Amino acid sequence: MSRHRVLPTVIGALLALTMIAPVAAHDARPAGATDHFPARIDLPDGFQPEGIESQGGRLYAGSLATGAIWQADSRTGAGRYLVAGATGGSAAGLHIDAWGRLWVAGAASQTIKVYALRTGRLLQTYTFPTTGFINDLTITRQAIYATDSVNQQLAVVPLGRGGRLPATTAAHTLALTGDIVYGAGFNANGIVARTGTLILVQSNTGQLFRVDPRTGVARTIDTGGYNVSFGDGLVLRGRILYVIRNQLAIVAVLRLSADLSHAGLVGEITSMGLAFPTTGTIALGRLWVVNARFDVTPTPDTEYWISRLPLAP
Repeated sequence: MSRHRVLPTVIGALLALTMIAPVAAHDARPAGATDHFPARIDLPDGFQPEGIESQGGRLYAGSLATGAIWQADSRTGAGRYLVAGATGGSAAGLHIDAWGRLWVAGAASQTIKVYALRTGRLLQTYTFPTTGFINDLTITRQAIYATDSVNQQLAVVPLGRGGRLPATTAAHTLALTGDIVYGAGFNANGIVARTGTLILVQSNTGQLFRVDPRTGVARTIDTGGYNVSFGDGLVLRGRILYVIRNQLAIVAVLRLSADLSHAGLVGEITSMGLAFPTTGTIALGRLWVVNARFDVTPTPDTEYWISRLPLAP
């Protein structure tokens, strides 16, 4: 299916969620602070980004419209295409593994692709015919796990010894059970892993869950009444969890308990430079967030960019 036909449906689903009064934006950079890194890194016009990942000082953003991957230098903002876009291609969440490979969630294309990070060469494509929208992914020692925002399941690519890529037939789905219940709109979205446990956010309910990757059983993470509705990408740094809340242009910062059963709000980060942010990554001591601008009708001339934010509210 053409990405240009799928994208309006995606945007419609996102905007159909219950509206919450917006939080007044402010510049999250402390007064008088200086930073030699660019506050904004431009992506190609018309790029339509969704996911972002990093390694060292390099940032990688994926195009929801074409599947292209853009590589940028976080120090200078200079960039180039690592992977060219293609008709029918789509890139949502991204993840770089320990073996120098870039994994790409394929959104409504029902695929997970893996590329050589250094060259951009496609290494393998895994297909999941029963998925609705493969949104984001993460890695454990055993497998790649990706959220399906439409159907109550995870897409799984098991890894062999030493991270060896399996045959395409090894890819499968894992039902999500326990406390999580799917409803209308986008459900499981961002996902990260900590000490062998998966953590995911359910966008339409504003809940966080910890998931056993062996069984798929999900248990609610008690946030003390703080709701992370419109939660999109997740970034984990130790026990600090960043939740990018797309439509509200907020990054919620929470501290997880050691057993991952609770999460307390530390604060919120926002900025005038945010425009429907979807996912984030930490590189060189900064938080970098990609702006999908889902509230704007995309054209070949529409501007898109990555915003630099501080790590603390």
